[in-house]
Amino acid sequence: MKQVTQTPAPAARARGRPREFDLDRALDQAIRVFREHGYHATSIGDLAQAMGLACGSIYKAFRDKRAIFLAALDRYGLLRNAQVARIANAVGPARDRLRDVLTFYAESSRGIEGRRGCMVVGSAVELALADREVATRINASLARHEALLGTLIRRGQAEGDIADGIDAEQTARALVFLIQGMRIAGRAGRPPETTAVVDIAMKLVV
Repeated sequence: MKQVTQTPAPAARARGRPREFDLDRALDQAIRVFREHGYHATSIGDLAQAMGLACGSIYKAFRDKRAIFLAALDRYGLLRNAQVARIANAVGPARDRLRDVLTFYAESSRGIEGRRGCMVVGSAVELALADREVATRINASLARHEALLGTLIRRGQAEGDIADGIDAEQTARALVFLIQGMRIAGRAGRPPETTAVVDIAMKLVV
């Protein structure tokens, strides 16, 4: 398996130097490229074209492709976590919020979003065995998902809408497995039928 060179992530810019581009916007474009093509198949030239930057401008902000990838992975996680948190923290019974979170992931596995795939899942498959830093980020992401789902399950139990006898932690982990499987299937062109898969998933908390 190809070893990913272990180099520091973002390179420190000279203090006081004004940023020459919108970093978040540039990273959003880098996310798209990495999701569509993966790490190894993406070149600095691909990133420069997508980000609308000259290679020199990229190297002023990042040491190398890996540094761009790690920054893009962090931003992807930040944006996705914010989306899911808004759904999970909306007003209403926890059971409904759990269904809405699962629906969000099922819908994310469909259409162009599904074909682009999940950057976390793609990174786990392509890089986690070869890059310890990426593996750490992936494990942290999965743990956050488990914690959020576990919190919704326990809230539902307290509200009386989810069975008391269910192990919240193990059920949350099983749901994470299902979610990641949906993302892989969507990437492969076999997206889930949203209502059906969510109905089946919710049977785990009856």
